[in-house]
Amino acid sequence: MSLNIDEATLKSVVEDVLKKLGQQAAAAPAKGSDCGCSKSSSKGRDGVFQDAGEAAEAASHAQKQLRKLGIAGRAKIVNIVKRTCAEKAEEWGKLEFEETKIGRLEHKVAKLAGIPGVPGVEWLAPRGMSGDHGITMEENTPFGVVGGITPVTHSIPTISCNIVSMVAAGNGVVFNAHPGGARCAAEAIRHYNRLFKAEVGIENLVTIIEKPTLESFESLCKSPHVDILCVTGGPGVVKAAMASGKRAICAGPGNPPVVVDESANLAKAARDIILGGAFDNNLLCVGEKQIFVLDKIYGAFLQAFKDAGAVQINDAQLAKLTEAAFTYKKDGGGCSHPVLNRDLVGADATRLAEVAGASCSASTQLLFAETDADHPFVMEEQMMPMVPVVRVRDIEEAIELARVSEHGYKHSSMIHSLNVEHMGMMARALDSTVFVKNGSCLAGLGTGGEGYSSFSIATTTGEGITTPDTFTRRRRCVMVDNLQMY
Repeated sequence: MSLNIDEATLKSVVEDVLKKLGQQAAAAPAKGSDCGCSKSSSKGRDGVFQDAGEAAEAASHAQKQLRKLGIAGRAKIVNIVKRTCAEKAEEWGKLEFEETKIGRLEHKVAKLAGIPGVPGVEWLAPRGMSGDHGITMEENTPFGVVGGITPVTHSIPTISCNIVSMVAAGNGVVFNAHPGGARCAAEAIRHYNRLFKAEVGIENLVTIIEKPTLESFESLCKSPHVDILCVTGGPGVVKAAMASGKRAICAGPGNPPVVVDESANLAKAARDIILGGAFDNNLLCVGEKQIFVLDKIYGAFLQAFKDAGAVQINDAQLAKLTEAAFTYKKDGGGCSHPVLNRDLVGADATRLAEVAGASCSASTQLLFAETDADHPFVMEEQMMPMVPVVRVRDIEEAIELARVSEHGYKHSSMIHSLNVEHMGMMARALDSTVFVKNGSCLAGLGTGGEGYSSFSIATTTGEGITTPDTFTRRRRCVMVDNLQMY
């Protein structure tokens, strides 16, 4: 995801947004009211379709028009998306928050405000070769239409970021959004298509199914107009996409661990973990989910964590919260597995504290508790602002337990250490796509660290943090024994 803004800027955006939103009411349609969606024809209106097949076909037709506009046309569309996200960050952040009711409003806004930092057409670079037998040029060319599957955790930001990357690569896009964020996603698509038509002259370059279902997802997987899939979601939809027969770029699950060793700056580590683990109430797939702390500095770290603002819950309160946060379901072999209570995913720390029978101030962003290494809060990607802290003997045990808790997803991990050898040990053991040293998880996505980012991190299929290059075909053009300049 693109969060290419520093912490001071983020704080400024948050304060400004909360002040404005506290002074004005939303103009969002009430539940069950007519938002204009029902007036769309069966063939779609402003990119919003009832039928997945028609949505894919319309995007395919538009993509052919896009090809005629060249790189300059793609750049115009990318700039429209970036400009719009900057202008409508507050409005759309509030719209998404009201629909999904998860995460933190100010962070919904910050994610949209960061979209201008997502790489565009400038990322695509041809590669030329010249020699005794002529010249060869390799270029990045479009697939055609990308079928995008987006999550409820970052609905409009994922769609917007995907449009930048996929259209910069020359593709059309058809989205099947998560049903929990489908209304705000459709509103964003409508707005984008109106601007695309007015400023570039293309209709339906990005389309969406108004009422997404499993059937509409399956229809996109089978559509002859969809050339490639990009899935940002849970393990179920990733598995289905990979079994579809089409090439799929898949952002799978994560359960990012943090290791803190005896050489770490404990005060900074505590602040960084709160910054990342509390961001949008820990909905980020890269967010700090469990912490392994060496015995030598365990007590000092807990104190630093408290001093930085994290609030500890005791064993009895943890037991109560755990009972509410997880239910157990038997698999085909009769083994029980914890299942998340979706009502608590993305909930505020204050609500989690209330469920636990504890109390904390309204400003509390993150709870923590001391746990064993096999606790459900350690082993499950729980997406709540409550992180477990596990005491370990030494760096070897810390890294091994971190590896086990990450389940081989190869997603993200963090270490706070000044020992380069420890950093290397963890890098090799976890083999994660994003590995942050001495920073919050946000540093791996461009905030507080260098580099580009995206809302689709393709860990399952190995593409990593997606860019326009991800959504292109590398093609080679060869001229034999001619055109070289020597």
